[in-house]
Amino acid sequence: MTILSKEKIKLNVNVTDKYEAIRMVGQMLVDAGHAPQEYIEKMIEREDALSTYIGGGLAMPHGTNDSKALIRSTGMAIMIVPAGVDFGGEEPAQLIIGLAAVGDDHLDILTNVAMLVSEDDDMQRILNASSEEELISIFQSGMES
Repeated sequence: MTILSKEKIKLNVNVTDKYEAIRMVGQMLVDAGHAPQEYIEKMIEREDALSTYIGGGLAMPHGTNDSKALIRSTGMAIMIVPAGVDFGGEEPAQLIIGLAAVGDDHLDILTNVAMLVSEDDDMQRILNASSEEELISIFQSGMES
């Protein structure tokens, strides 16, 4: 099972609020078999406790520490919201990455994603990706280097 696949990417999404965004990325993780349905509620619980907005237009919703036992396999779900959605940061989040990670995988993924989107050019390439395949290749090349 791959950490990222076409089924776990949605481009050009409109959402009304961060909770709708979290439910959408969470459902992609559930549908891919990374976690059970109740993981989505744990993602919302985590968001209510502390925003998962990282900065620079990126939010990375994930479950609470006590939801780790629910996770079946490590996976990412990506959603591009061109209009942005308020996650409580200085600017709206346009890139929302849902995360379910086994063990310490989440630390590696967070580090790799943070490095990838820290370059404005890379962030623009991600936000402007015209297909799921293009987005996957950006992430694969960025997370391997």
